[in-house]
Amino acid sequence: MSKFQINIDFSNIDLAALETEEDFQREAKILLPKVLVKLGENVGEKTWEELQQGLKGSGGKLKSSQSEKRRFIQETGRTYQRNASNRERQELQIYIVEQLRQHKQQTHL
Repeated sequence: MSKFQINIDFSNIDLAALETEEDFQREAKILLPKVLVKLGENVGEKTWEELQQGLKGSGGKLKSSQSEKRRFIQETGRTYQRNASNRERQELQIYIVEQLRQHKQQTHL
């Protein structure tokens, strides 16, 4: 699952309450939409940078406005969330459960 490079915010999660597999799965389902958007935004940011490099290399006009960049990244995140396949959703949910387990283990050492 190393293809997912994303920092998940666990600050609002009561890790101590996660005991059963169902607890972890339920929490992962709750987190999934936000994590999908975040992953899509990461893709959007990389895509934006690649597009800018391509334009710069070909002598094209750069769209370097921060608001344009932010809009592009946010829209890419929302689009990714809407269009993620069931397989991607399942893989990401498994990844979230793994991260929840690791995070719980690290906080209780």
